[in-house]
Amino acid sequence: MLDRPAPGGGESAAAQKASAPRRGAADPVKALMHRHRELCERAVDPLEIAAGLEAHGITDRIAARFRHRDVFSLAEEMYARVARDGDTPPPAPPAPPRVRADWAFLTLLPGALCAAAVAAVHLTHGQPRLFAAAAGALAVALGFRAALRRGPLSRTYTGRPGPRPGAATGRTTPWTLWLVLYALLGDGLLRNALTGGPDALPTGAPDGPWPLTAAPVLALALACAPAAWITHLLTVRAHRRLASSRGLEDFAAAVRPLLLGTFALFLGASAALLALCGEVLGESGASAQALALGALLYLARVLTVHGFTYAPAVVLTATATAEAVALATVFASRLPGLAFLATPVQTLATTWGAGSIPTLACGAAALALLFHATRKLTRASAHAPQEPAR
Repeated sequence: MLDRPAPGGGESAAAQKASAPRRGAADPVKALMHRHRELCERAVDPLEIAAGLEAHGITDRIAARFRHRDVFSLAEEMYARVARDGDTPPPAPPAPPRVRADWAFLTLLPGALCAAAVAAVHLTHGQPRLFAAAAGALAVALGFRAALRRGPLSRTYTGRPGPRPGAATGRTTPWTLWLVLYALLGDGLLRNALTGGPDALPTGAPDGPWPLTAAPVLALALACAPAAWITHLLTVRAHRRLASSRGLEDFAAAVRPLLLGTFALFLGASAALLALCGEVLGESGASAQALALGALLYLARVLTVHGFTYAPAVVLTATATAEAVALATVFASRLPGLAFLATPVQTLATTWGAGSIPTLACGAAALALLFHATRKLTRASAHAPQEPAR
């Protein structure tokens, strides 16, 4: 008896016809080709069809019902039959995405605006400093919004499975803002809370009662440009591997070191920017947690760009919650009988410093997303052109 296909699979009806003849009115492969007609007509090689089938949930097990050993073998027949039965030759391979002046400018915009905002905060005092900080924060937020809506860091593949880009952004934006705000204010607040404070609101001065650490945020804003270029490099190289690979496993083996290499390249660029910003602003002690946060945000964005939005949303939410809980336990420990709540956070802060809390939280989250990325972004369907949304 044939195994029942997974619920919601797009090919369940065709898979149930596996015992039918290979040609004729009940030809299951022909029915599958009709269902993915646009994919078959647009494909320039069998691997592109295999990637599209993979994206729609067709596994090697389902391919066996079409009397093929794997998805790539099934895709080869579909590609051959389209080439033989079609009236027009297959289209030319799609050109790799090119660098455009508009998105190149937009990726530099957040860093430039953040540098201007930090300079304005350091050069002003009193109420003008508050206005400068508010205007700078708004400008940087708008700059990031523009950079993430265009170019390599934008999710342009709307035909991929998963929620719409706007829905994904809406779920992750509050938690991303919290993580960035914690990088700016969290360590100072935690140190004050552990000593009985804070007694005043932050003034923006590095030597104030609630000091700000601007170097991590400035480095993250400047890292938007290398993140876009590295993502573009990953996209171009993955498309080349897609054209030269002979199967899904071959493609995964070729893309995995590419993915890890580009991630290491981003970490190197971020470390250099953190060292530079820390030296200029005199805040060299915040590099570890900022590097972990940068790695987390980069991996979350790369996964979102390729249509995998659920895991980044979950991981960012969990990380922000962990940081919020760490602060909440310190304040809750001031209530009678609850002093023990602050023991774990106080132990970590005393042993490794206040920055160990976000370092552990963001580092563990980044490792989880890196493992997830090596599974999802090594699939051909994550990089192949998708069928237009119907």
